[in-house]
Amino acid sequence: MNPARPDYVRNLTTAVCLLSLLLASAAPVAAQPAETLRVRPLIRDGQVLVTFALDGGLTDEMKAVVQSGLRTVFTYTVELKLKVPAWVDRTVASVVVSTSVDFDNLTRRHTISQALDGRVEESFIVEDPAQVAQMVTHFDRLPLFDTKVLEANREYYVLIRADARPRSTAGLWPWSGTASGSAKFTFIK
Repeated sequence: MNPARPDYVRNLTTAVCLLSLLLASAAPVAAQPAETLRVRPLIRDGQVLVTFALDGGLTDEMKAVVQSGLRTVFTYTVELKLKVPAWVDRTVASVVVSTSVDFDNLTRRHTISQALDGRVEESFIVEDPAQVAQMVTHFDRLPLFDTKVLEANREYYVLIRADARPRSTAGLWPWSGTASGSAKFTFIK
């Protein structure tokens, strides 16, 4: 009888149990609906204008969180990156776009505040839930970056990561509530 065999079997059993636990905890993440973040950069008048939309971003669960009266914040981290061949891409600039929604149960109105790097740019009072969903998930031609920081005839891309707080469901993975998207462009001067 081989004395190492029981340890081998015990280690194999432990590994199989851990793998099963890992796969079981990943199942709720796989069951979530796919959220796509469409990104479109545009160079105009010395600015990089960024249009982006989070399709499926305001799910039924998130709508329930908003309707409960909890402040809900949608955060979009936007990075302008320089494509570097055979090396790590360099971050040229970064901006945080956030939109918070406060629902007043008495007046049945939503107060939406849009901020850029923590500074409130605009605030709106909205009654229509469809308009709220549009305002927190779709952004059109935001002037986020100056072209003075760009080098001519170089390839860049805009990378956006989206997140919402509070989460409507508790995920086991720290990245389960985020979506991301990117789009390339070449800056020609």
